[in-house]
Amino acid sequence: MQYQPAELENYPGYHIRRLQQIAVAVFMEEVEAFGVTPVQYAAMSAVLRQPGVDQRTLARNIGFDTSTIGSVIDRLEVRGLMLRNPSPTDRRVRQLTLTDEGRELLQQAEPAVLRAQRRMLEPLPDDKRAQFMELIALLIHENDEFARAPSAVAERSAEGKRTAAVKAVKSLTGKAGKRVKAAKAAVE
Repeated sequence: MQYQPAELENYPGYHIRRLQQIAVAVFMEEVEAFGVTPVQYAAMSAVLRQPGVDQRTLARNIGFDTSTIGSVIDRLEVRGLMLRNPSPTDRRVRQLTLTDEGRELLQQAEPAVLRAQRRMLEPLPDDKRAQFMELIALLIHENDEFARAPSAVAERSAEGKRTAAVKAVKSLTGKAGKRVKAAKAAVE
């Protein structure tokens, strides 16, 4: 009897990889005019929320290895979107901040980023979107120890993940419309 492997379509990893490819493609299509990748956007967004964060902490906060984040920061710095500043307490550490141009780019790109997120969830019925987000968060949390770059986000409690999932989906529906309109108005 000759060995026959299972069909790829039966593996969750196959579907997860395909969904990640789709997510990146949708993001890049929506955000093309701003010239940022999903990783660059995540890094800039995290630095805006936590100015002065160091590179290692940033990498952990968004789930990337430090060498990848180093090259991402290099590219953002060359574009004048992010700065590395010396730490007043440790000469070896560089604290990250966004430039005015970086903050402006994030604000202008937000409507496009939100559109991308909505597009990714669009095929799901409204009542399944929060459940989908909750299940993804659970899988990441329970398997994070196997990640090449574990994420601080995965350490949230189960209740925290549920609350975050529901909040994220709500921000992509009715409430997001107001936010998108406000961001557009600020840009125009």
